[in-house]
Amino acid sequence: MSEQERRAPTGGDELHYFSNDSDLIERGNLSRNDLDQCVRVMEALRSWQESARALSEASNRYMRLNESDMRAIRMIIRAQRQQRIVTPKDIAHEVGISSASTTKLIDRLVAGGHLTRAPHPTDRRTTCIEVTSHTRQSAHDTIGRQHARRFRVATDMPPEDRETVIRFLDALVEADIPQGDLAPHSTSADAQDKDAD
Repeated sequence: MSEQERRAPTGGDELHYFSNDSDLIERGNLSRNDLDQCVRVMEALRSWQESARALSEASNRYMRLNESDMRAIRMIIRAQRQQRIVTPKDIAHEVGISSASTTKLIDRLVAGGHLTRAPHPTDRRTTCIEVTSHTRQSAHDTIGRQHARRFRVATDMPPEDRETVIRFLDALVEADIPQGDLAPHSTSADAQDKDAD
């Protein structure tokens, strides 16, 4: 029997990615039902993340673009809707890449008919970057429709449920700020120094 077969769930067992018996969980006065429900919340969130990832990959395949390209195009479309000018520097900031990589990205998307360059109205040192009407329409008809389905899920909820979801997601954003060794510019040596103080 292979290692994978030994690890695979058998019968009606379902593989869970979260556990309610971790030594890192503060149980306090939570009942067993509370703990089980919290695990179900985490599992549902993980399932949505996988679904969102699959949708993103499908969008990339349809547009024949990579994730950085798609992030840039989505940002430029949003900016164009708001009648904002987008420069290469804006794209570099959005995607998190160097100016040299940004130039390559823009060159590739211009060659592919997704972007155009235009003179900046006030700054001759840079250019304006715009999404072509064809790419904007393709994104609207595919990715836009998918996001509209998400929005309908929110519209179908009672206002009080929406507020609960907003509080939950805001709290997750706060909880996901990297701590300890995961924090930006943090090293194990830094942590040891702090422990010594």
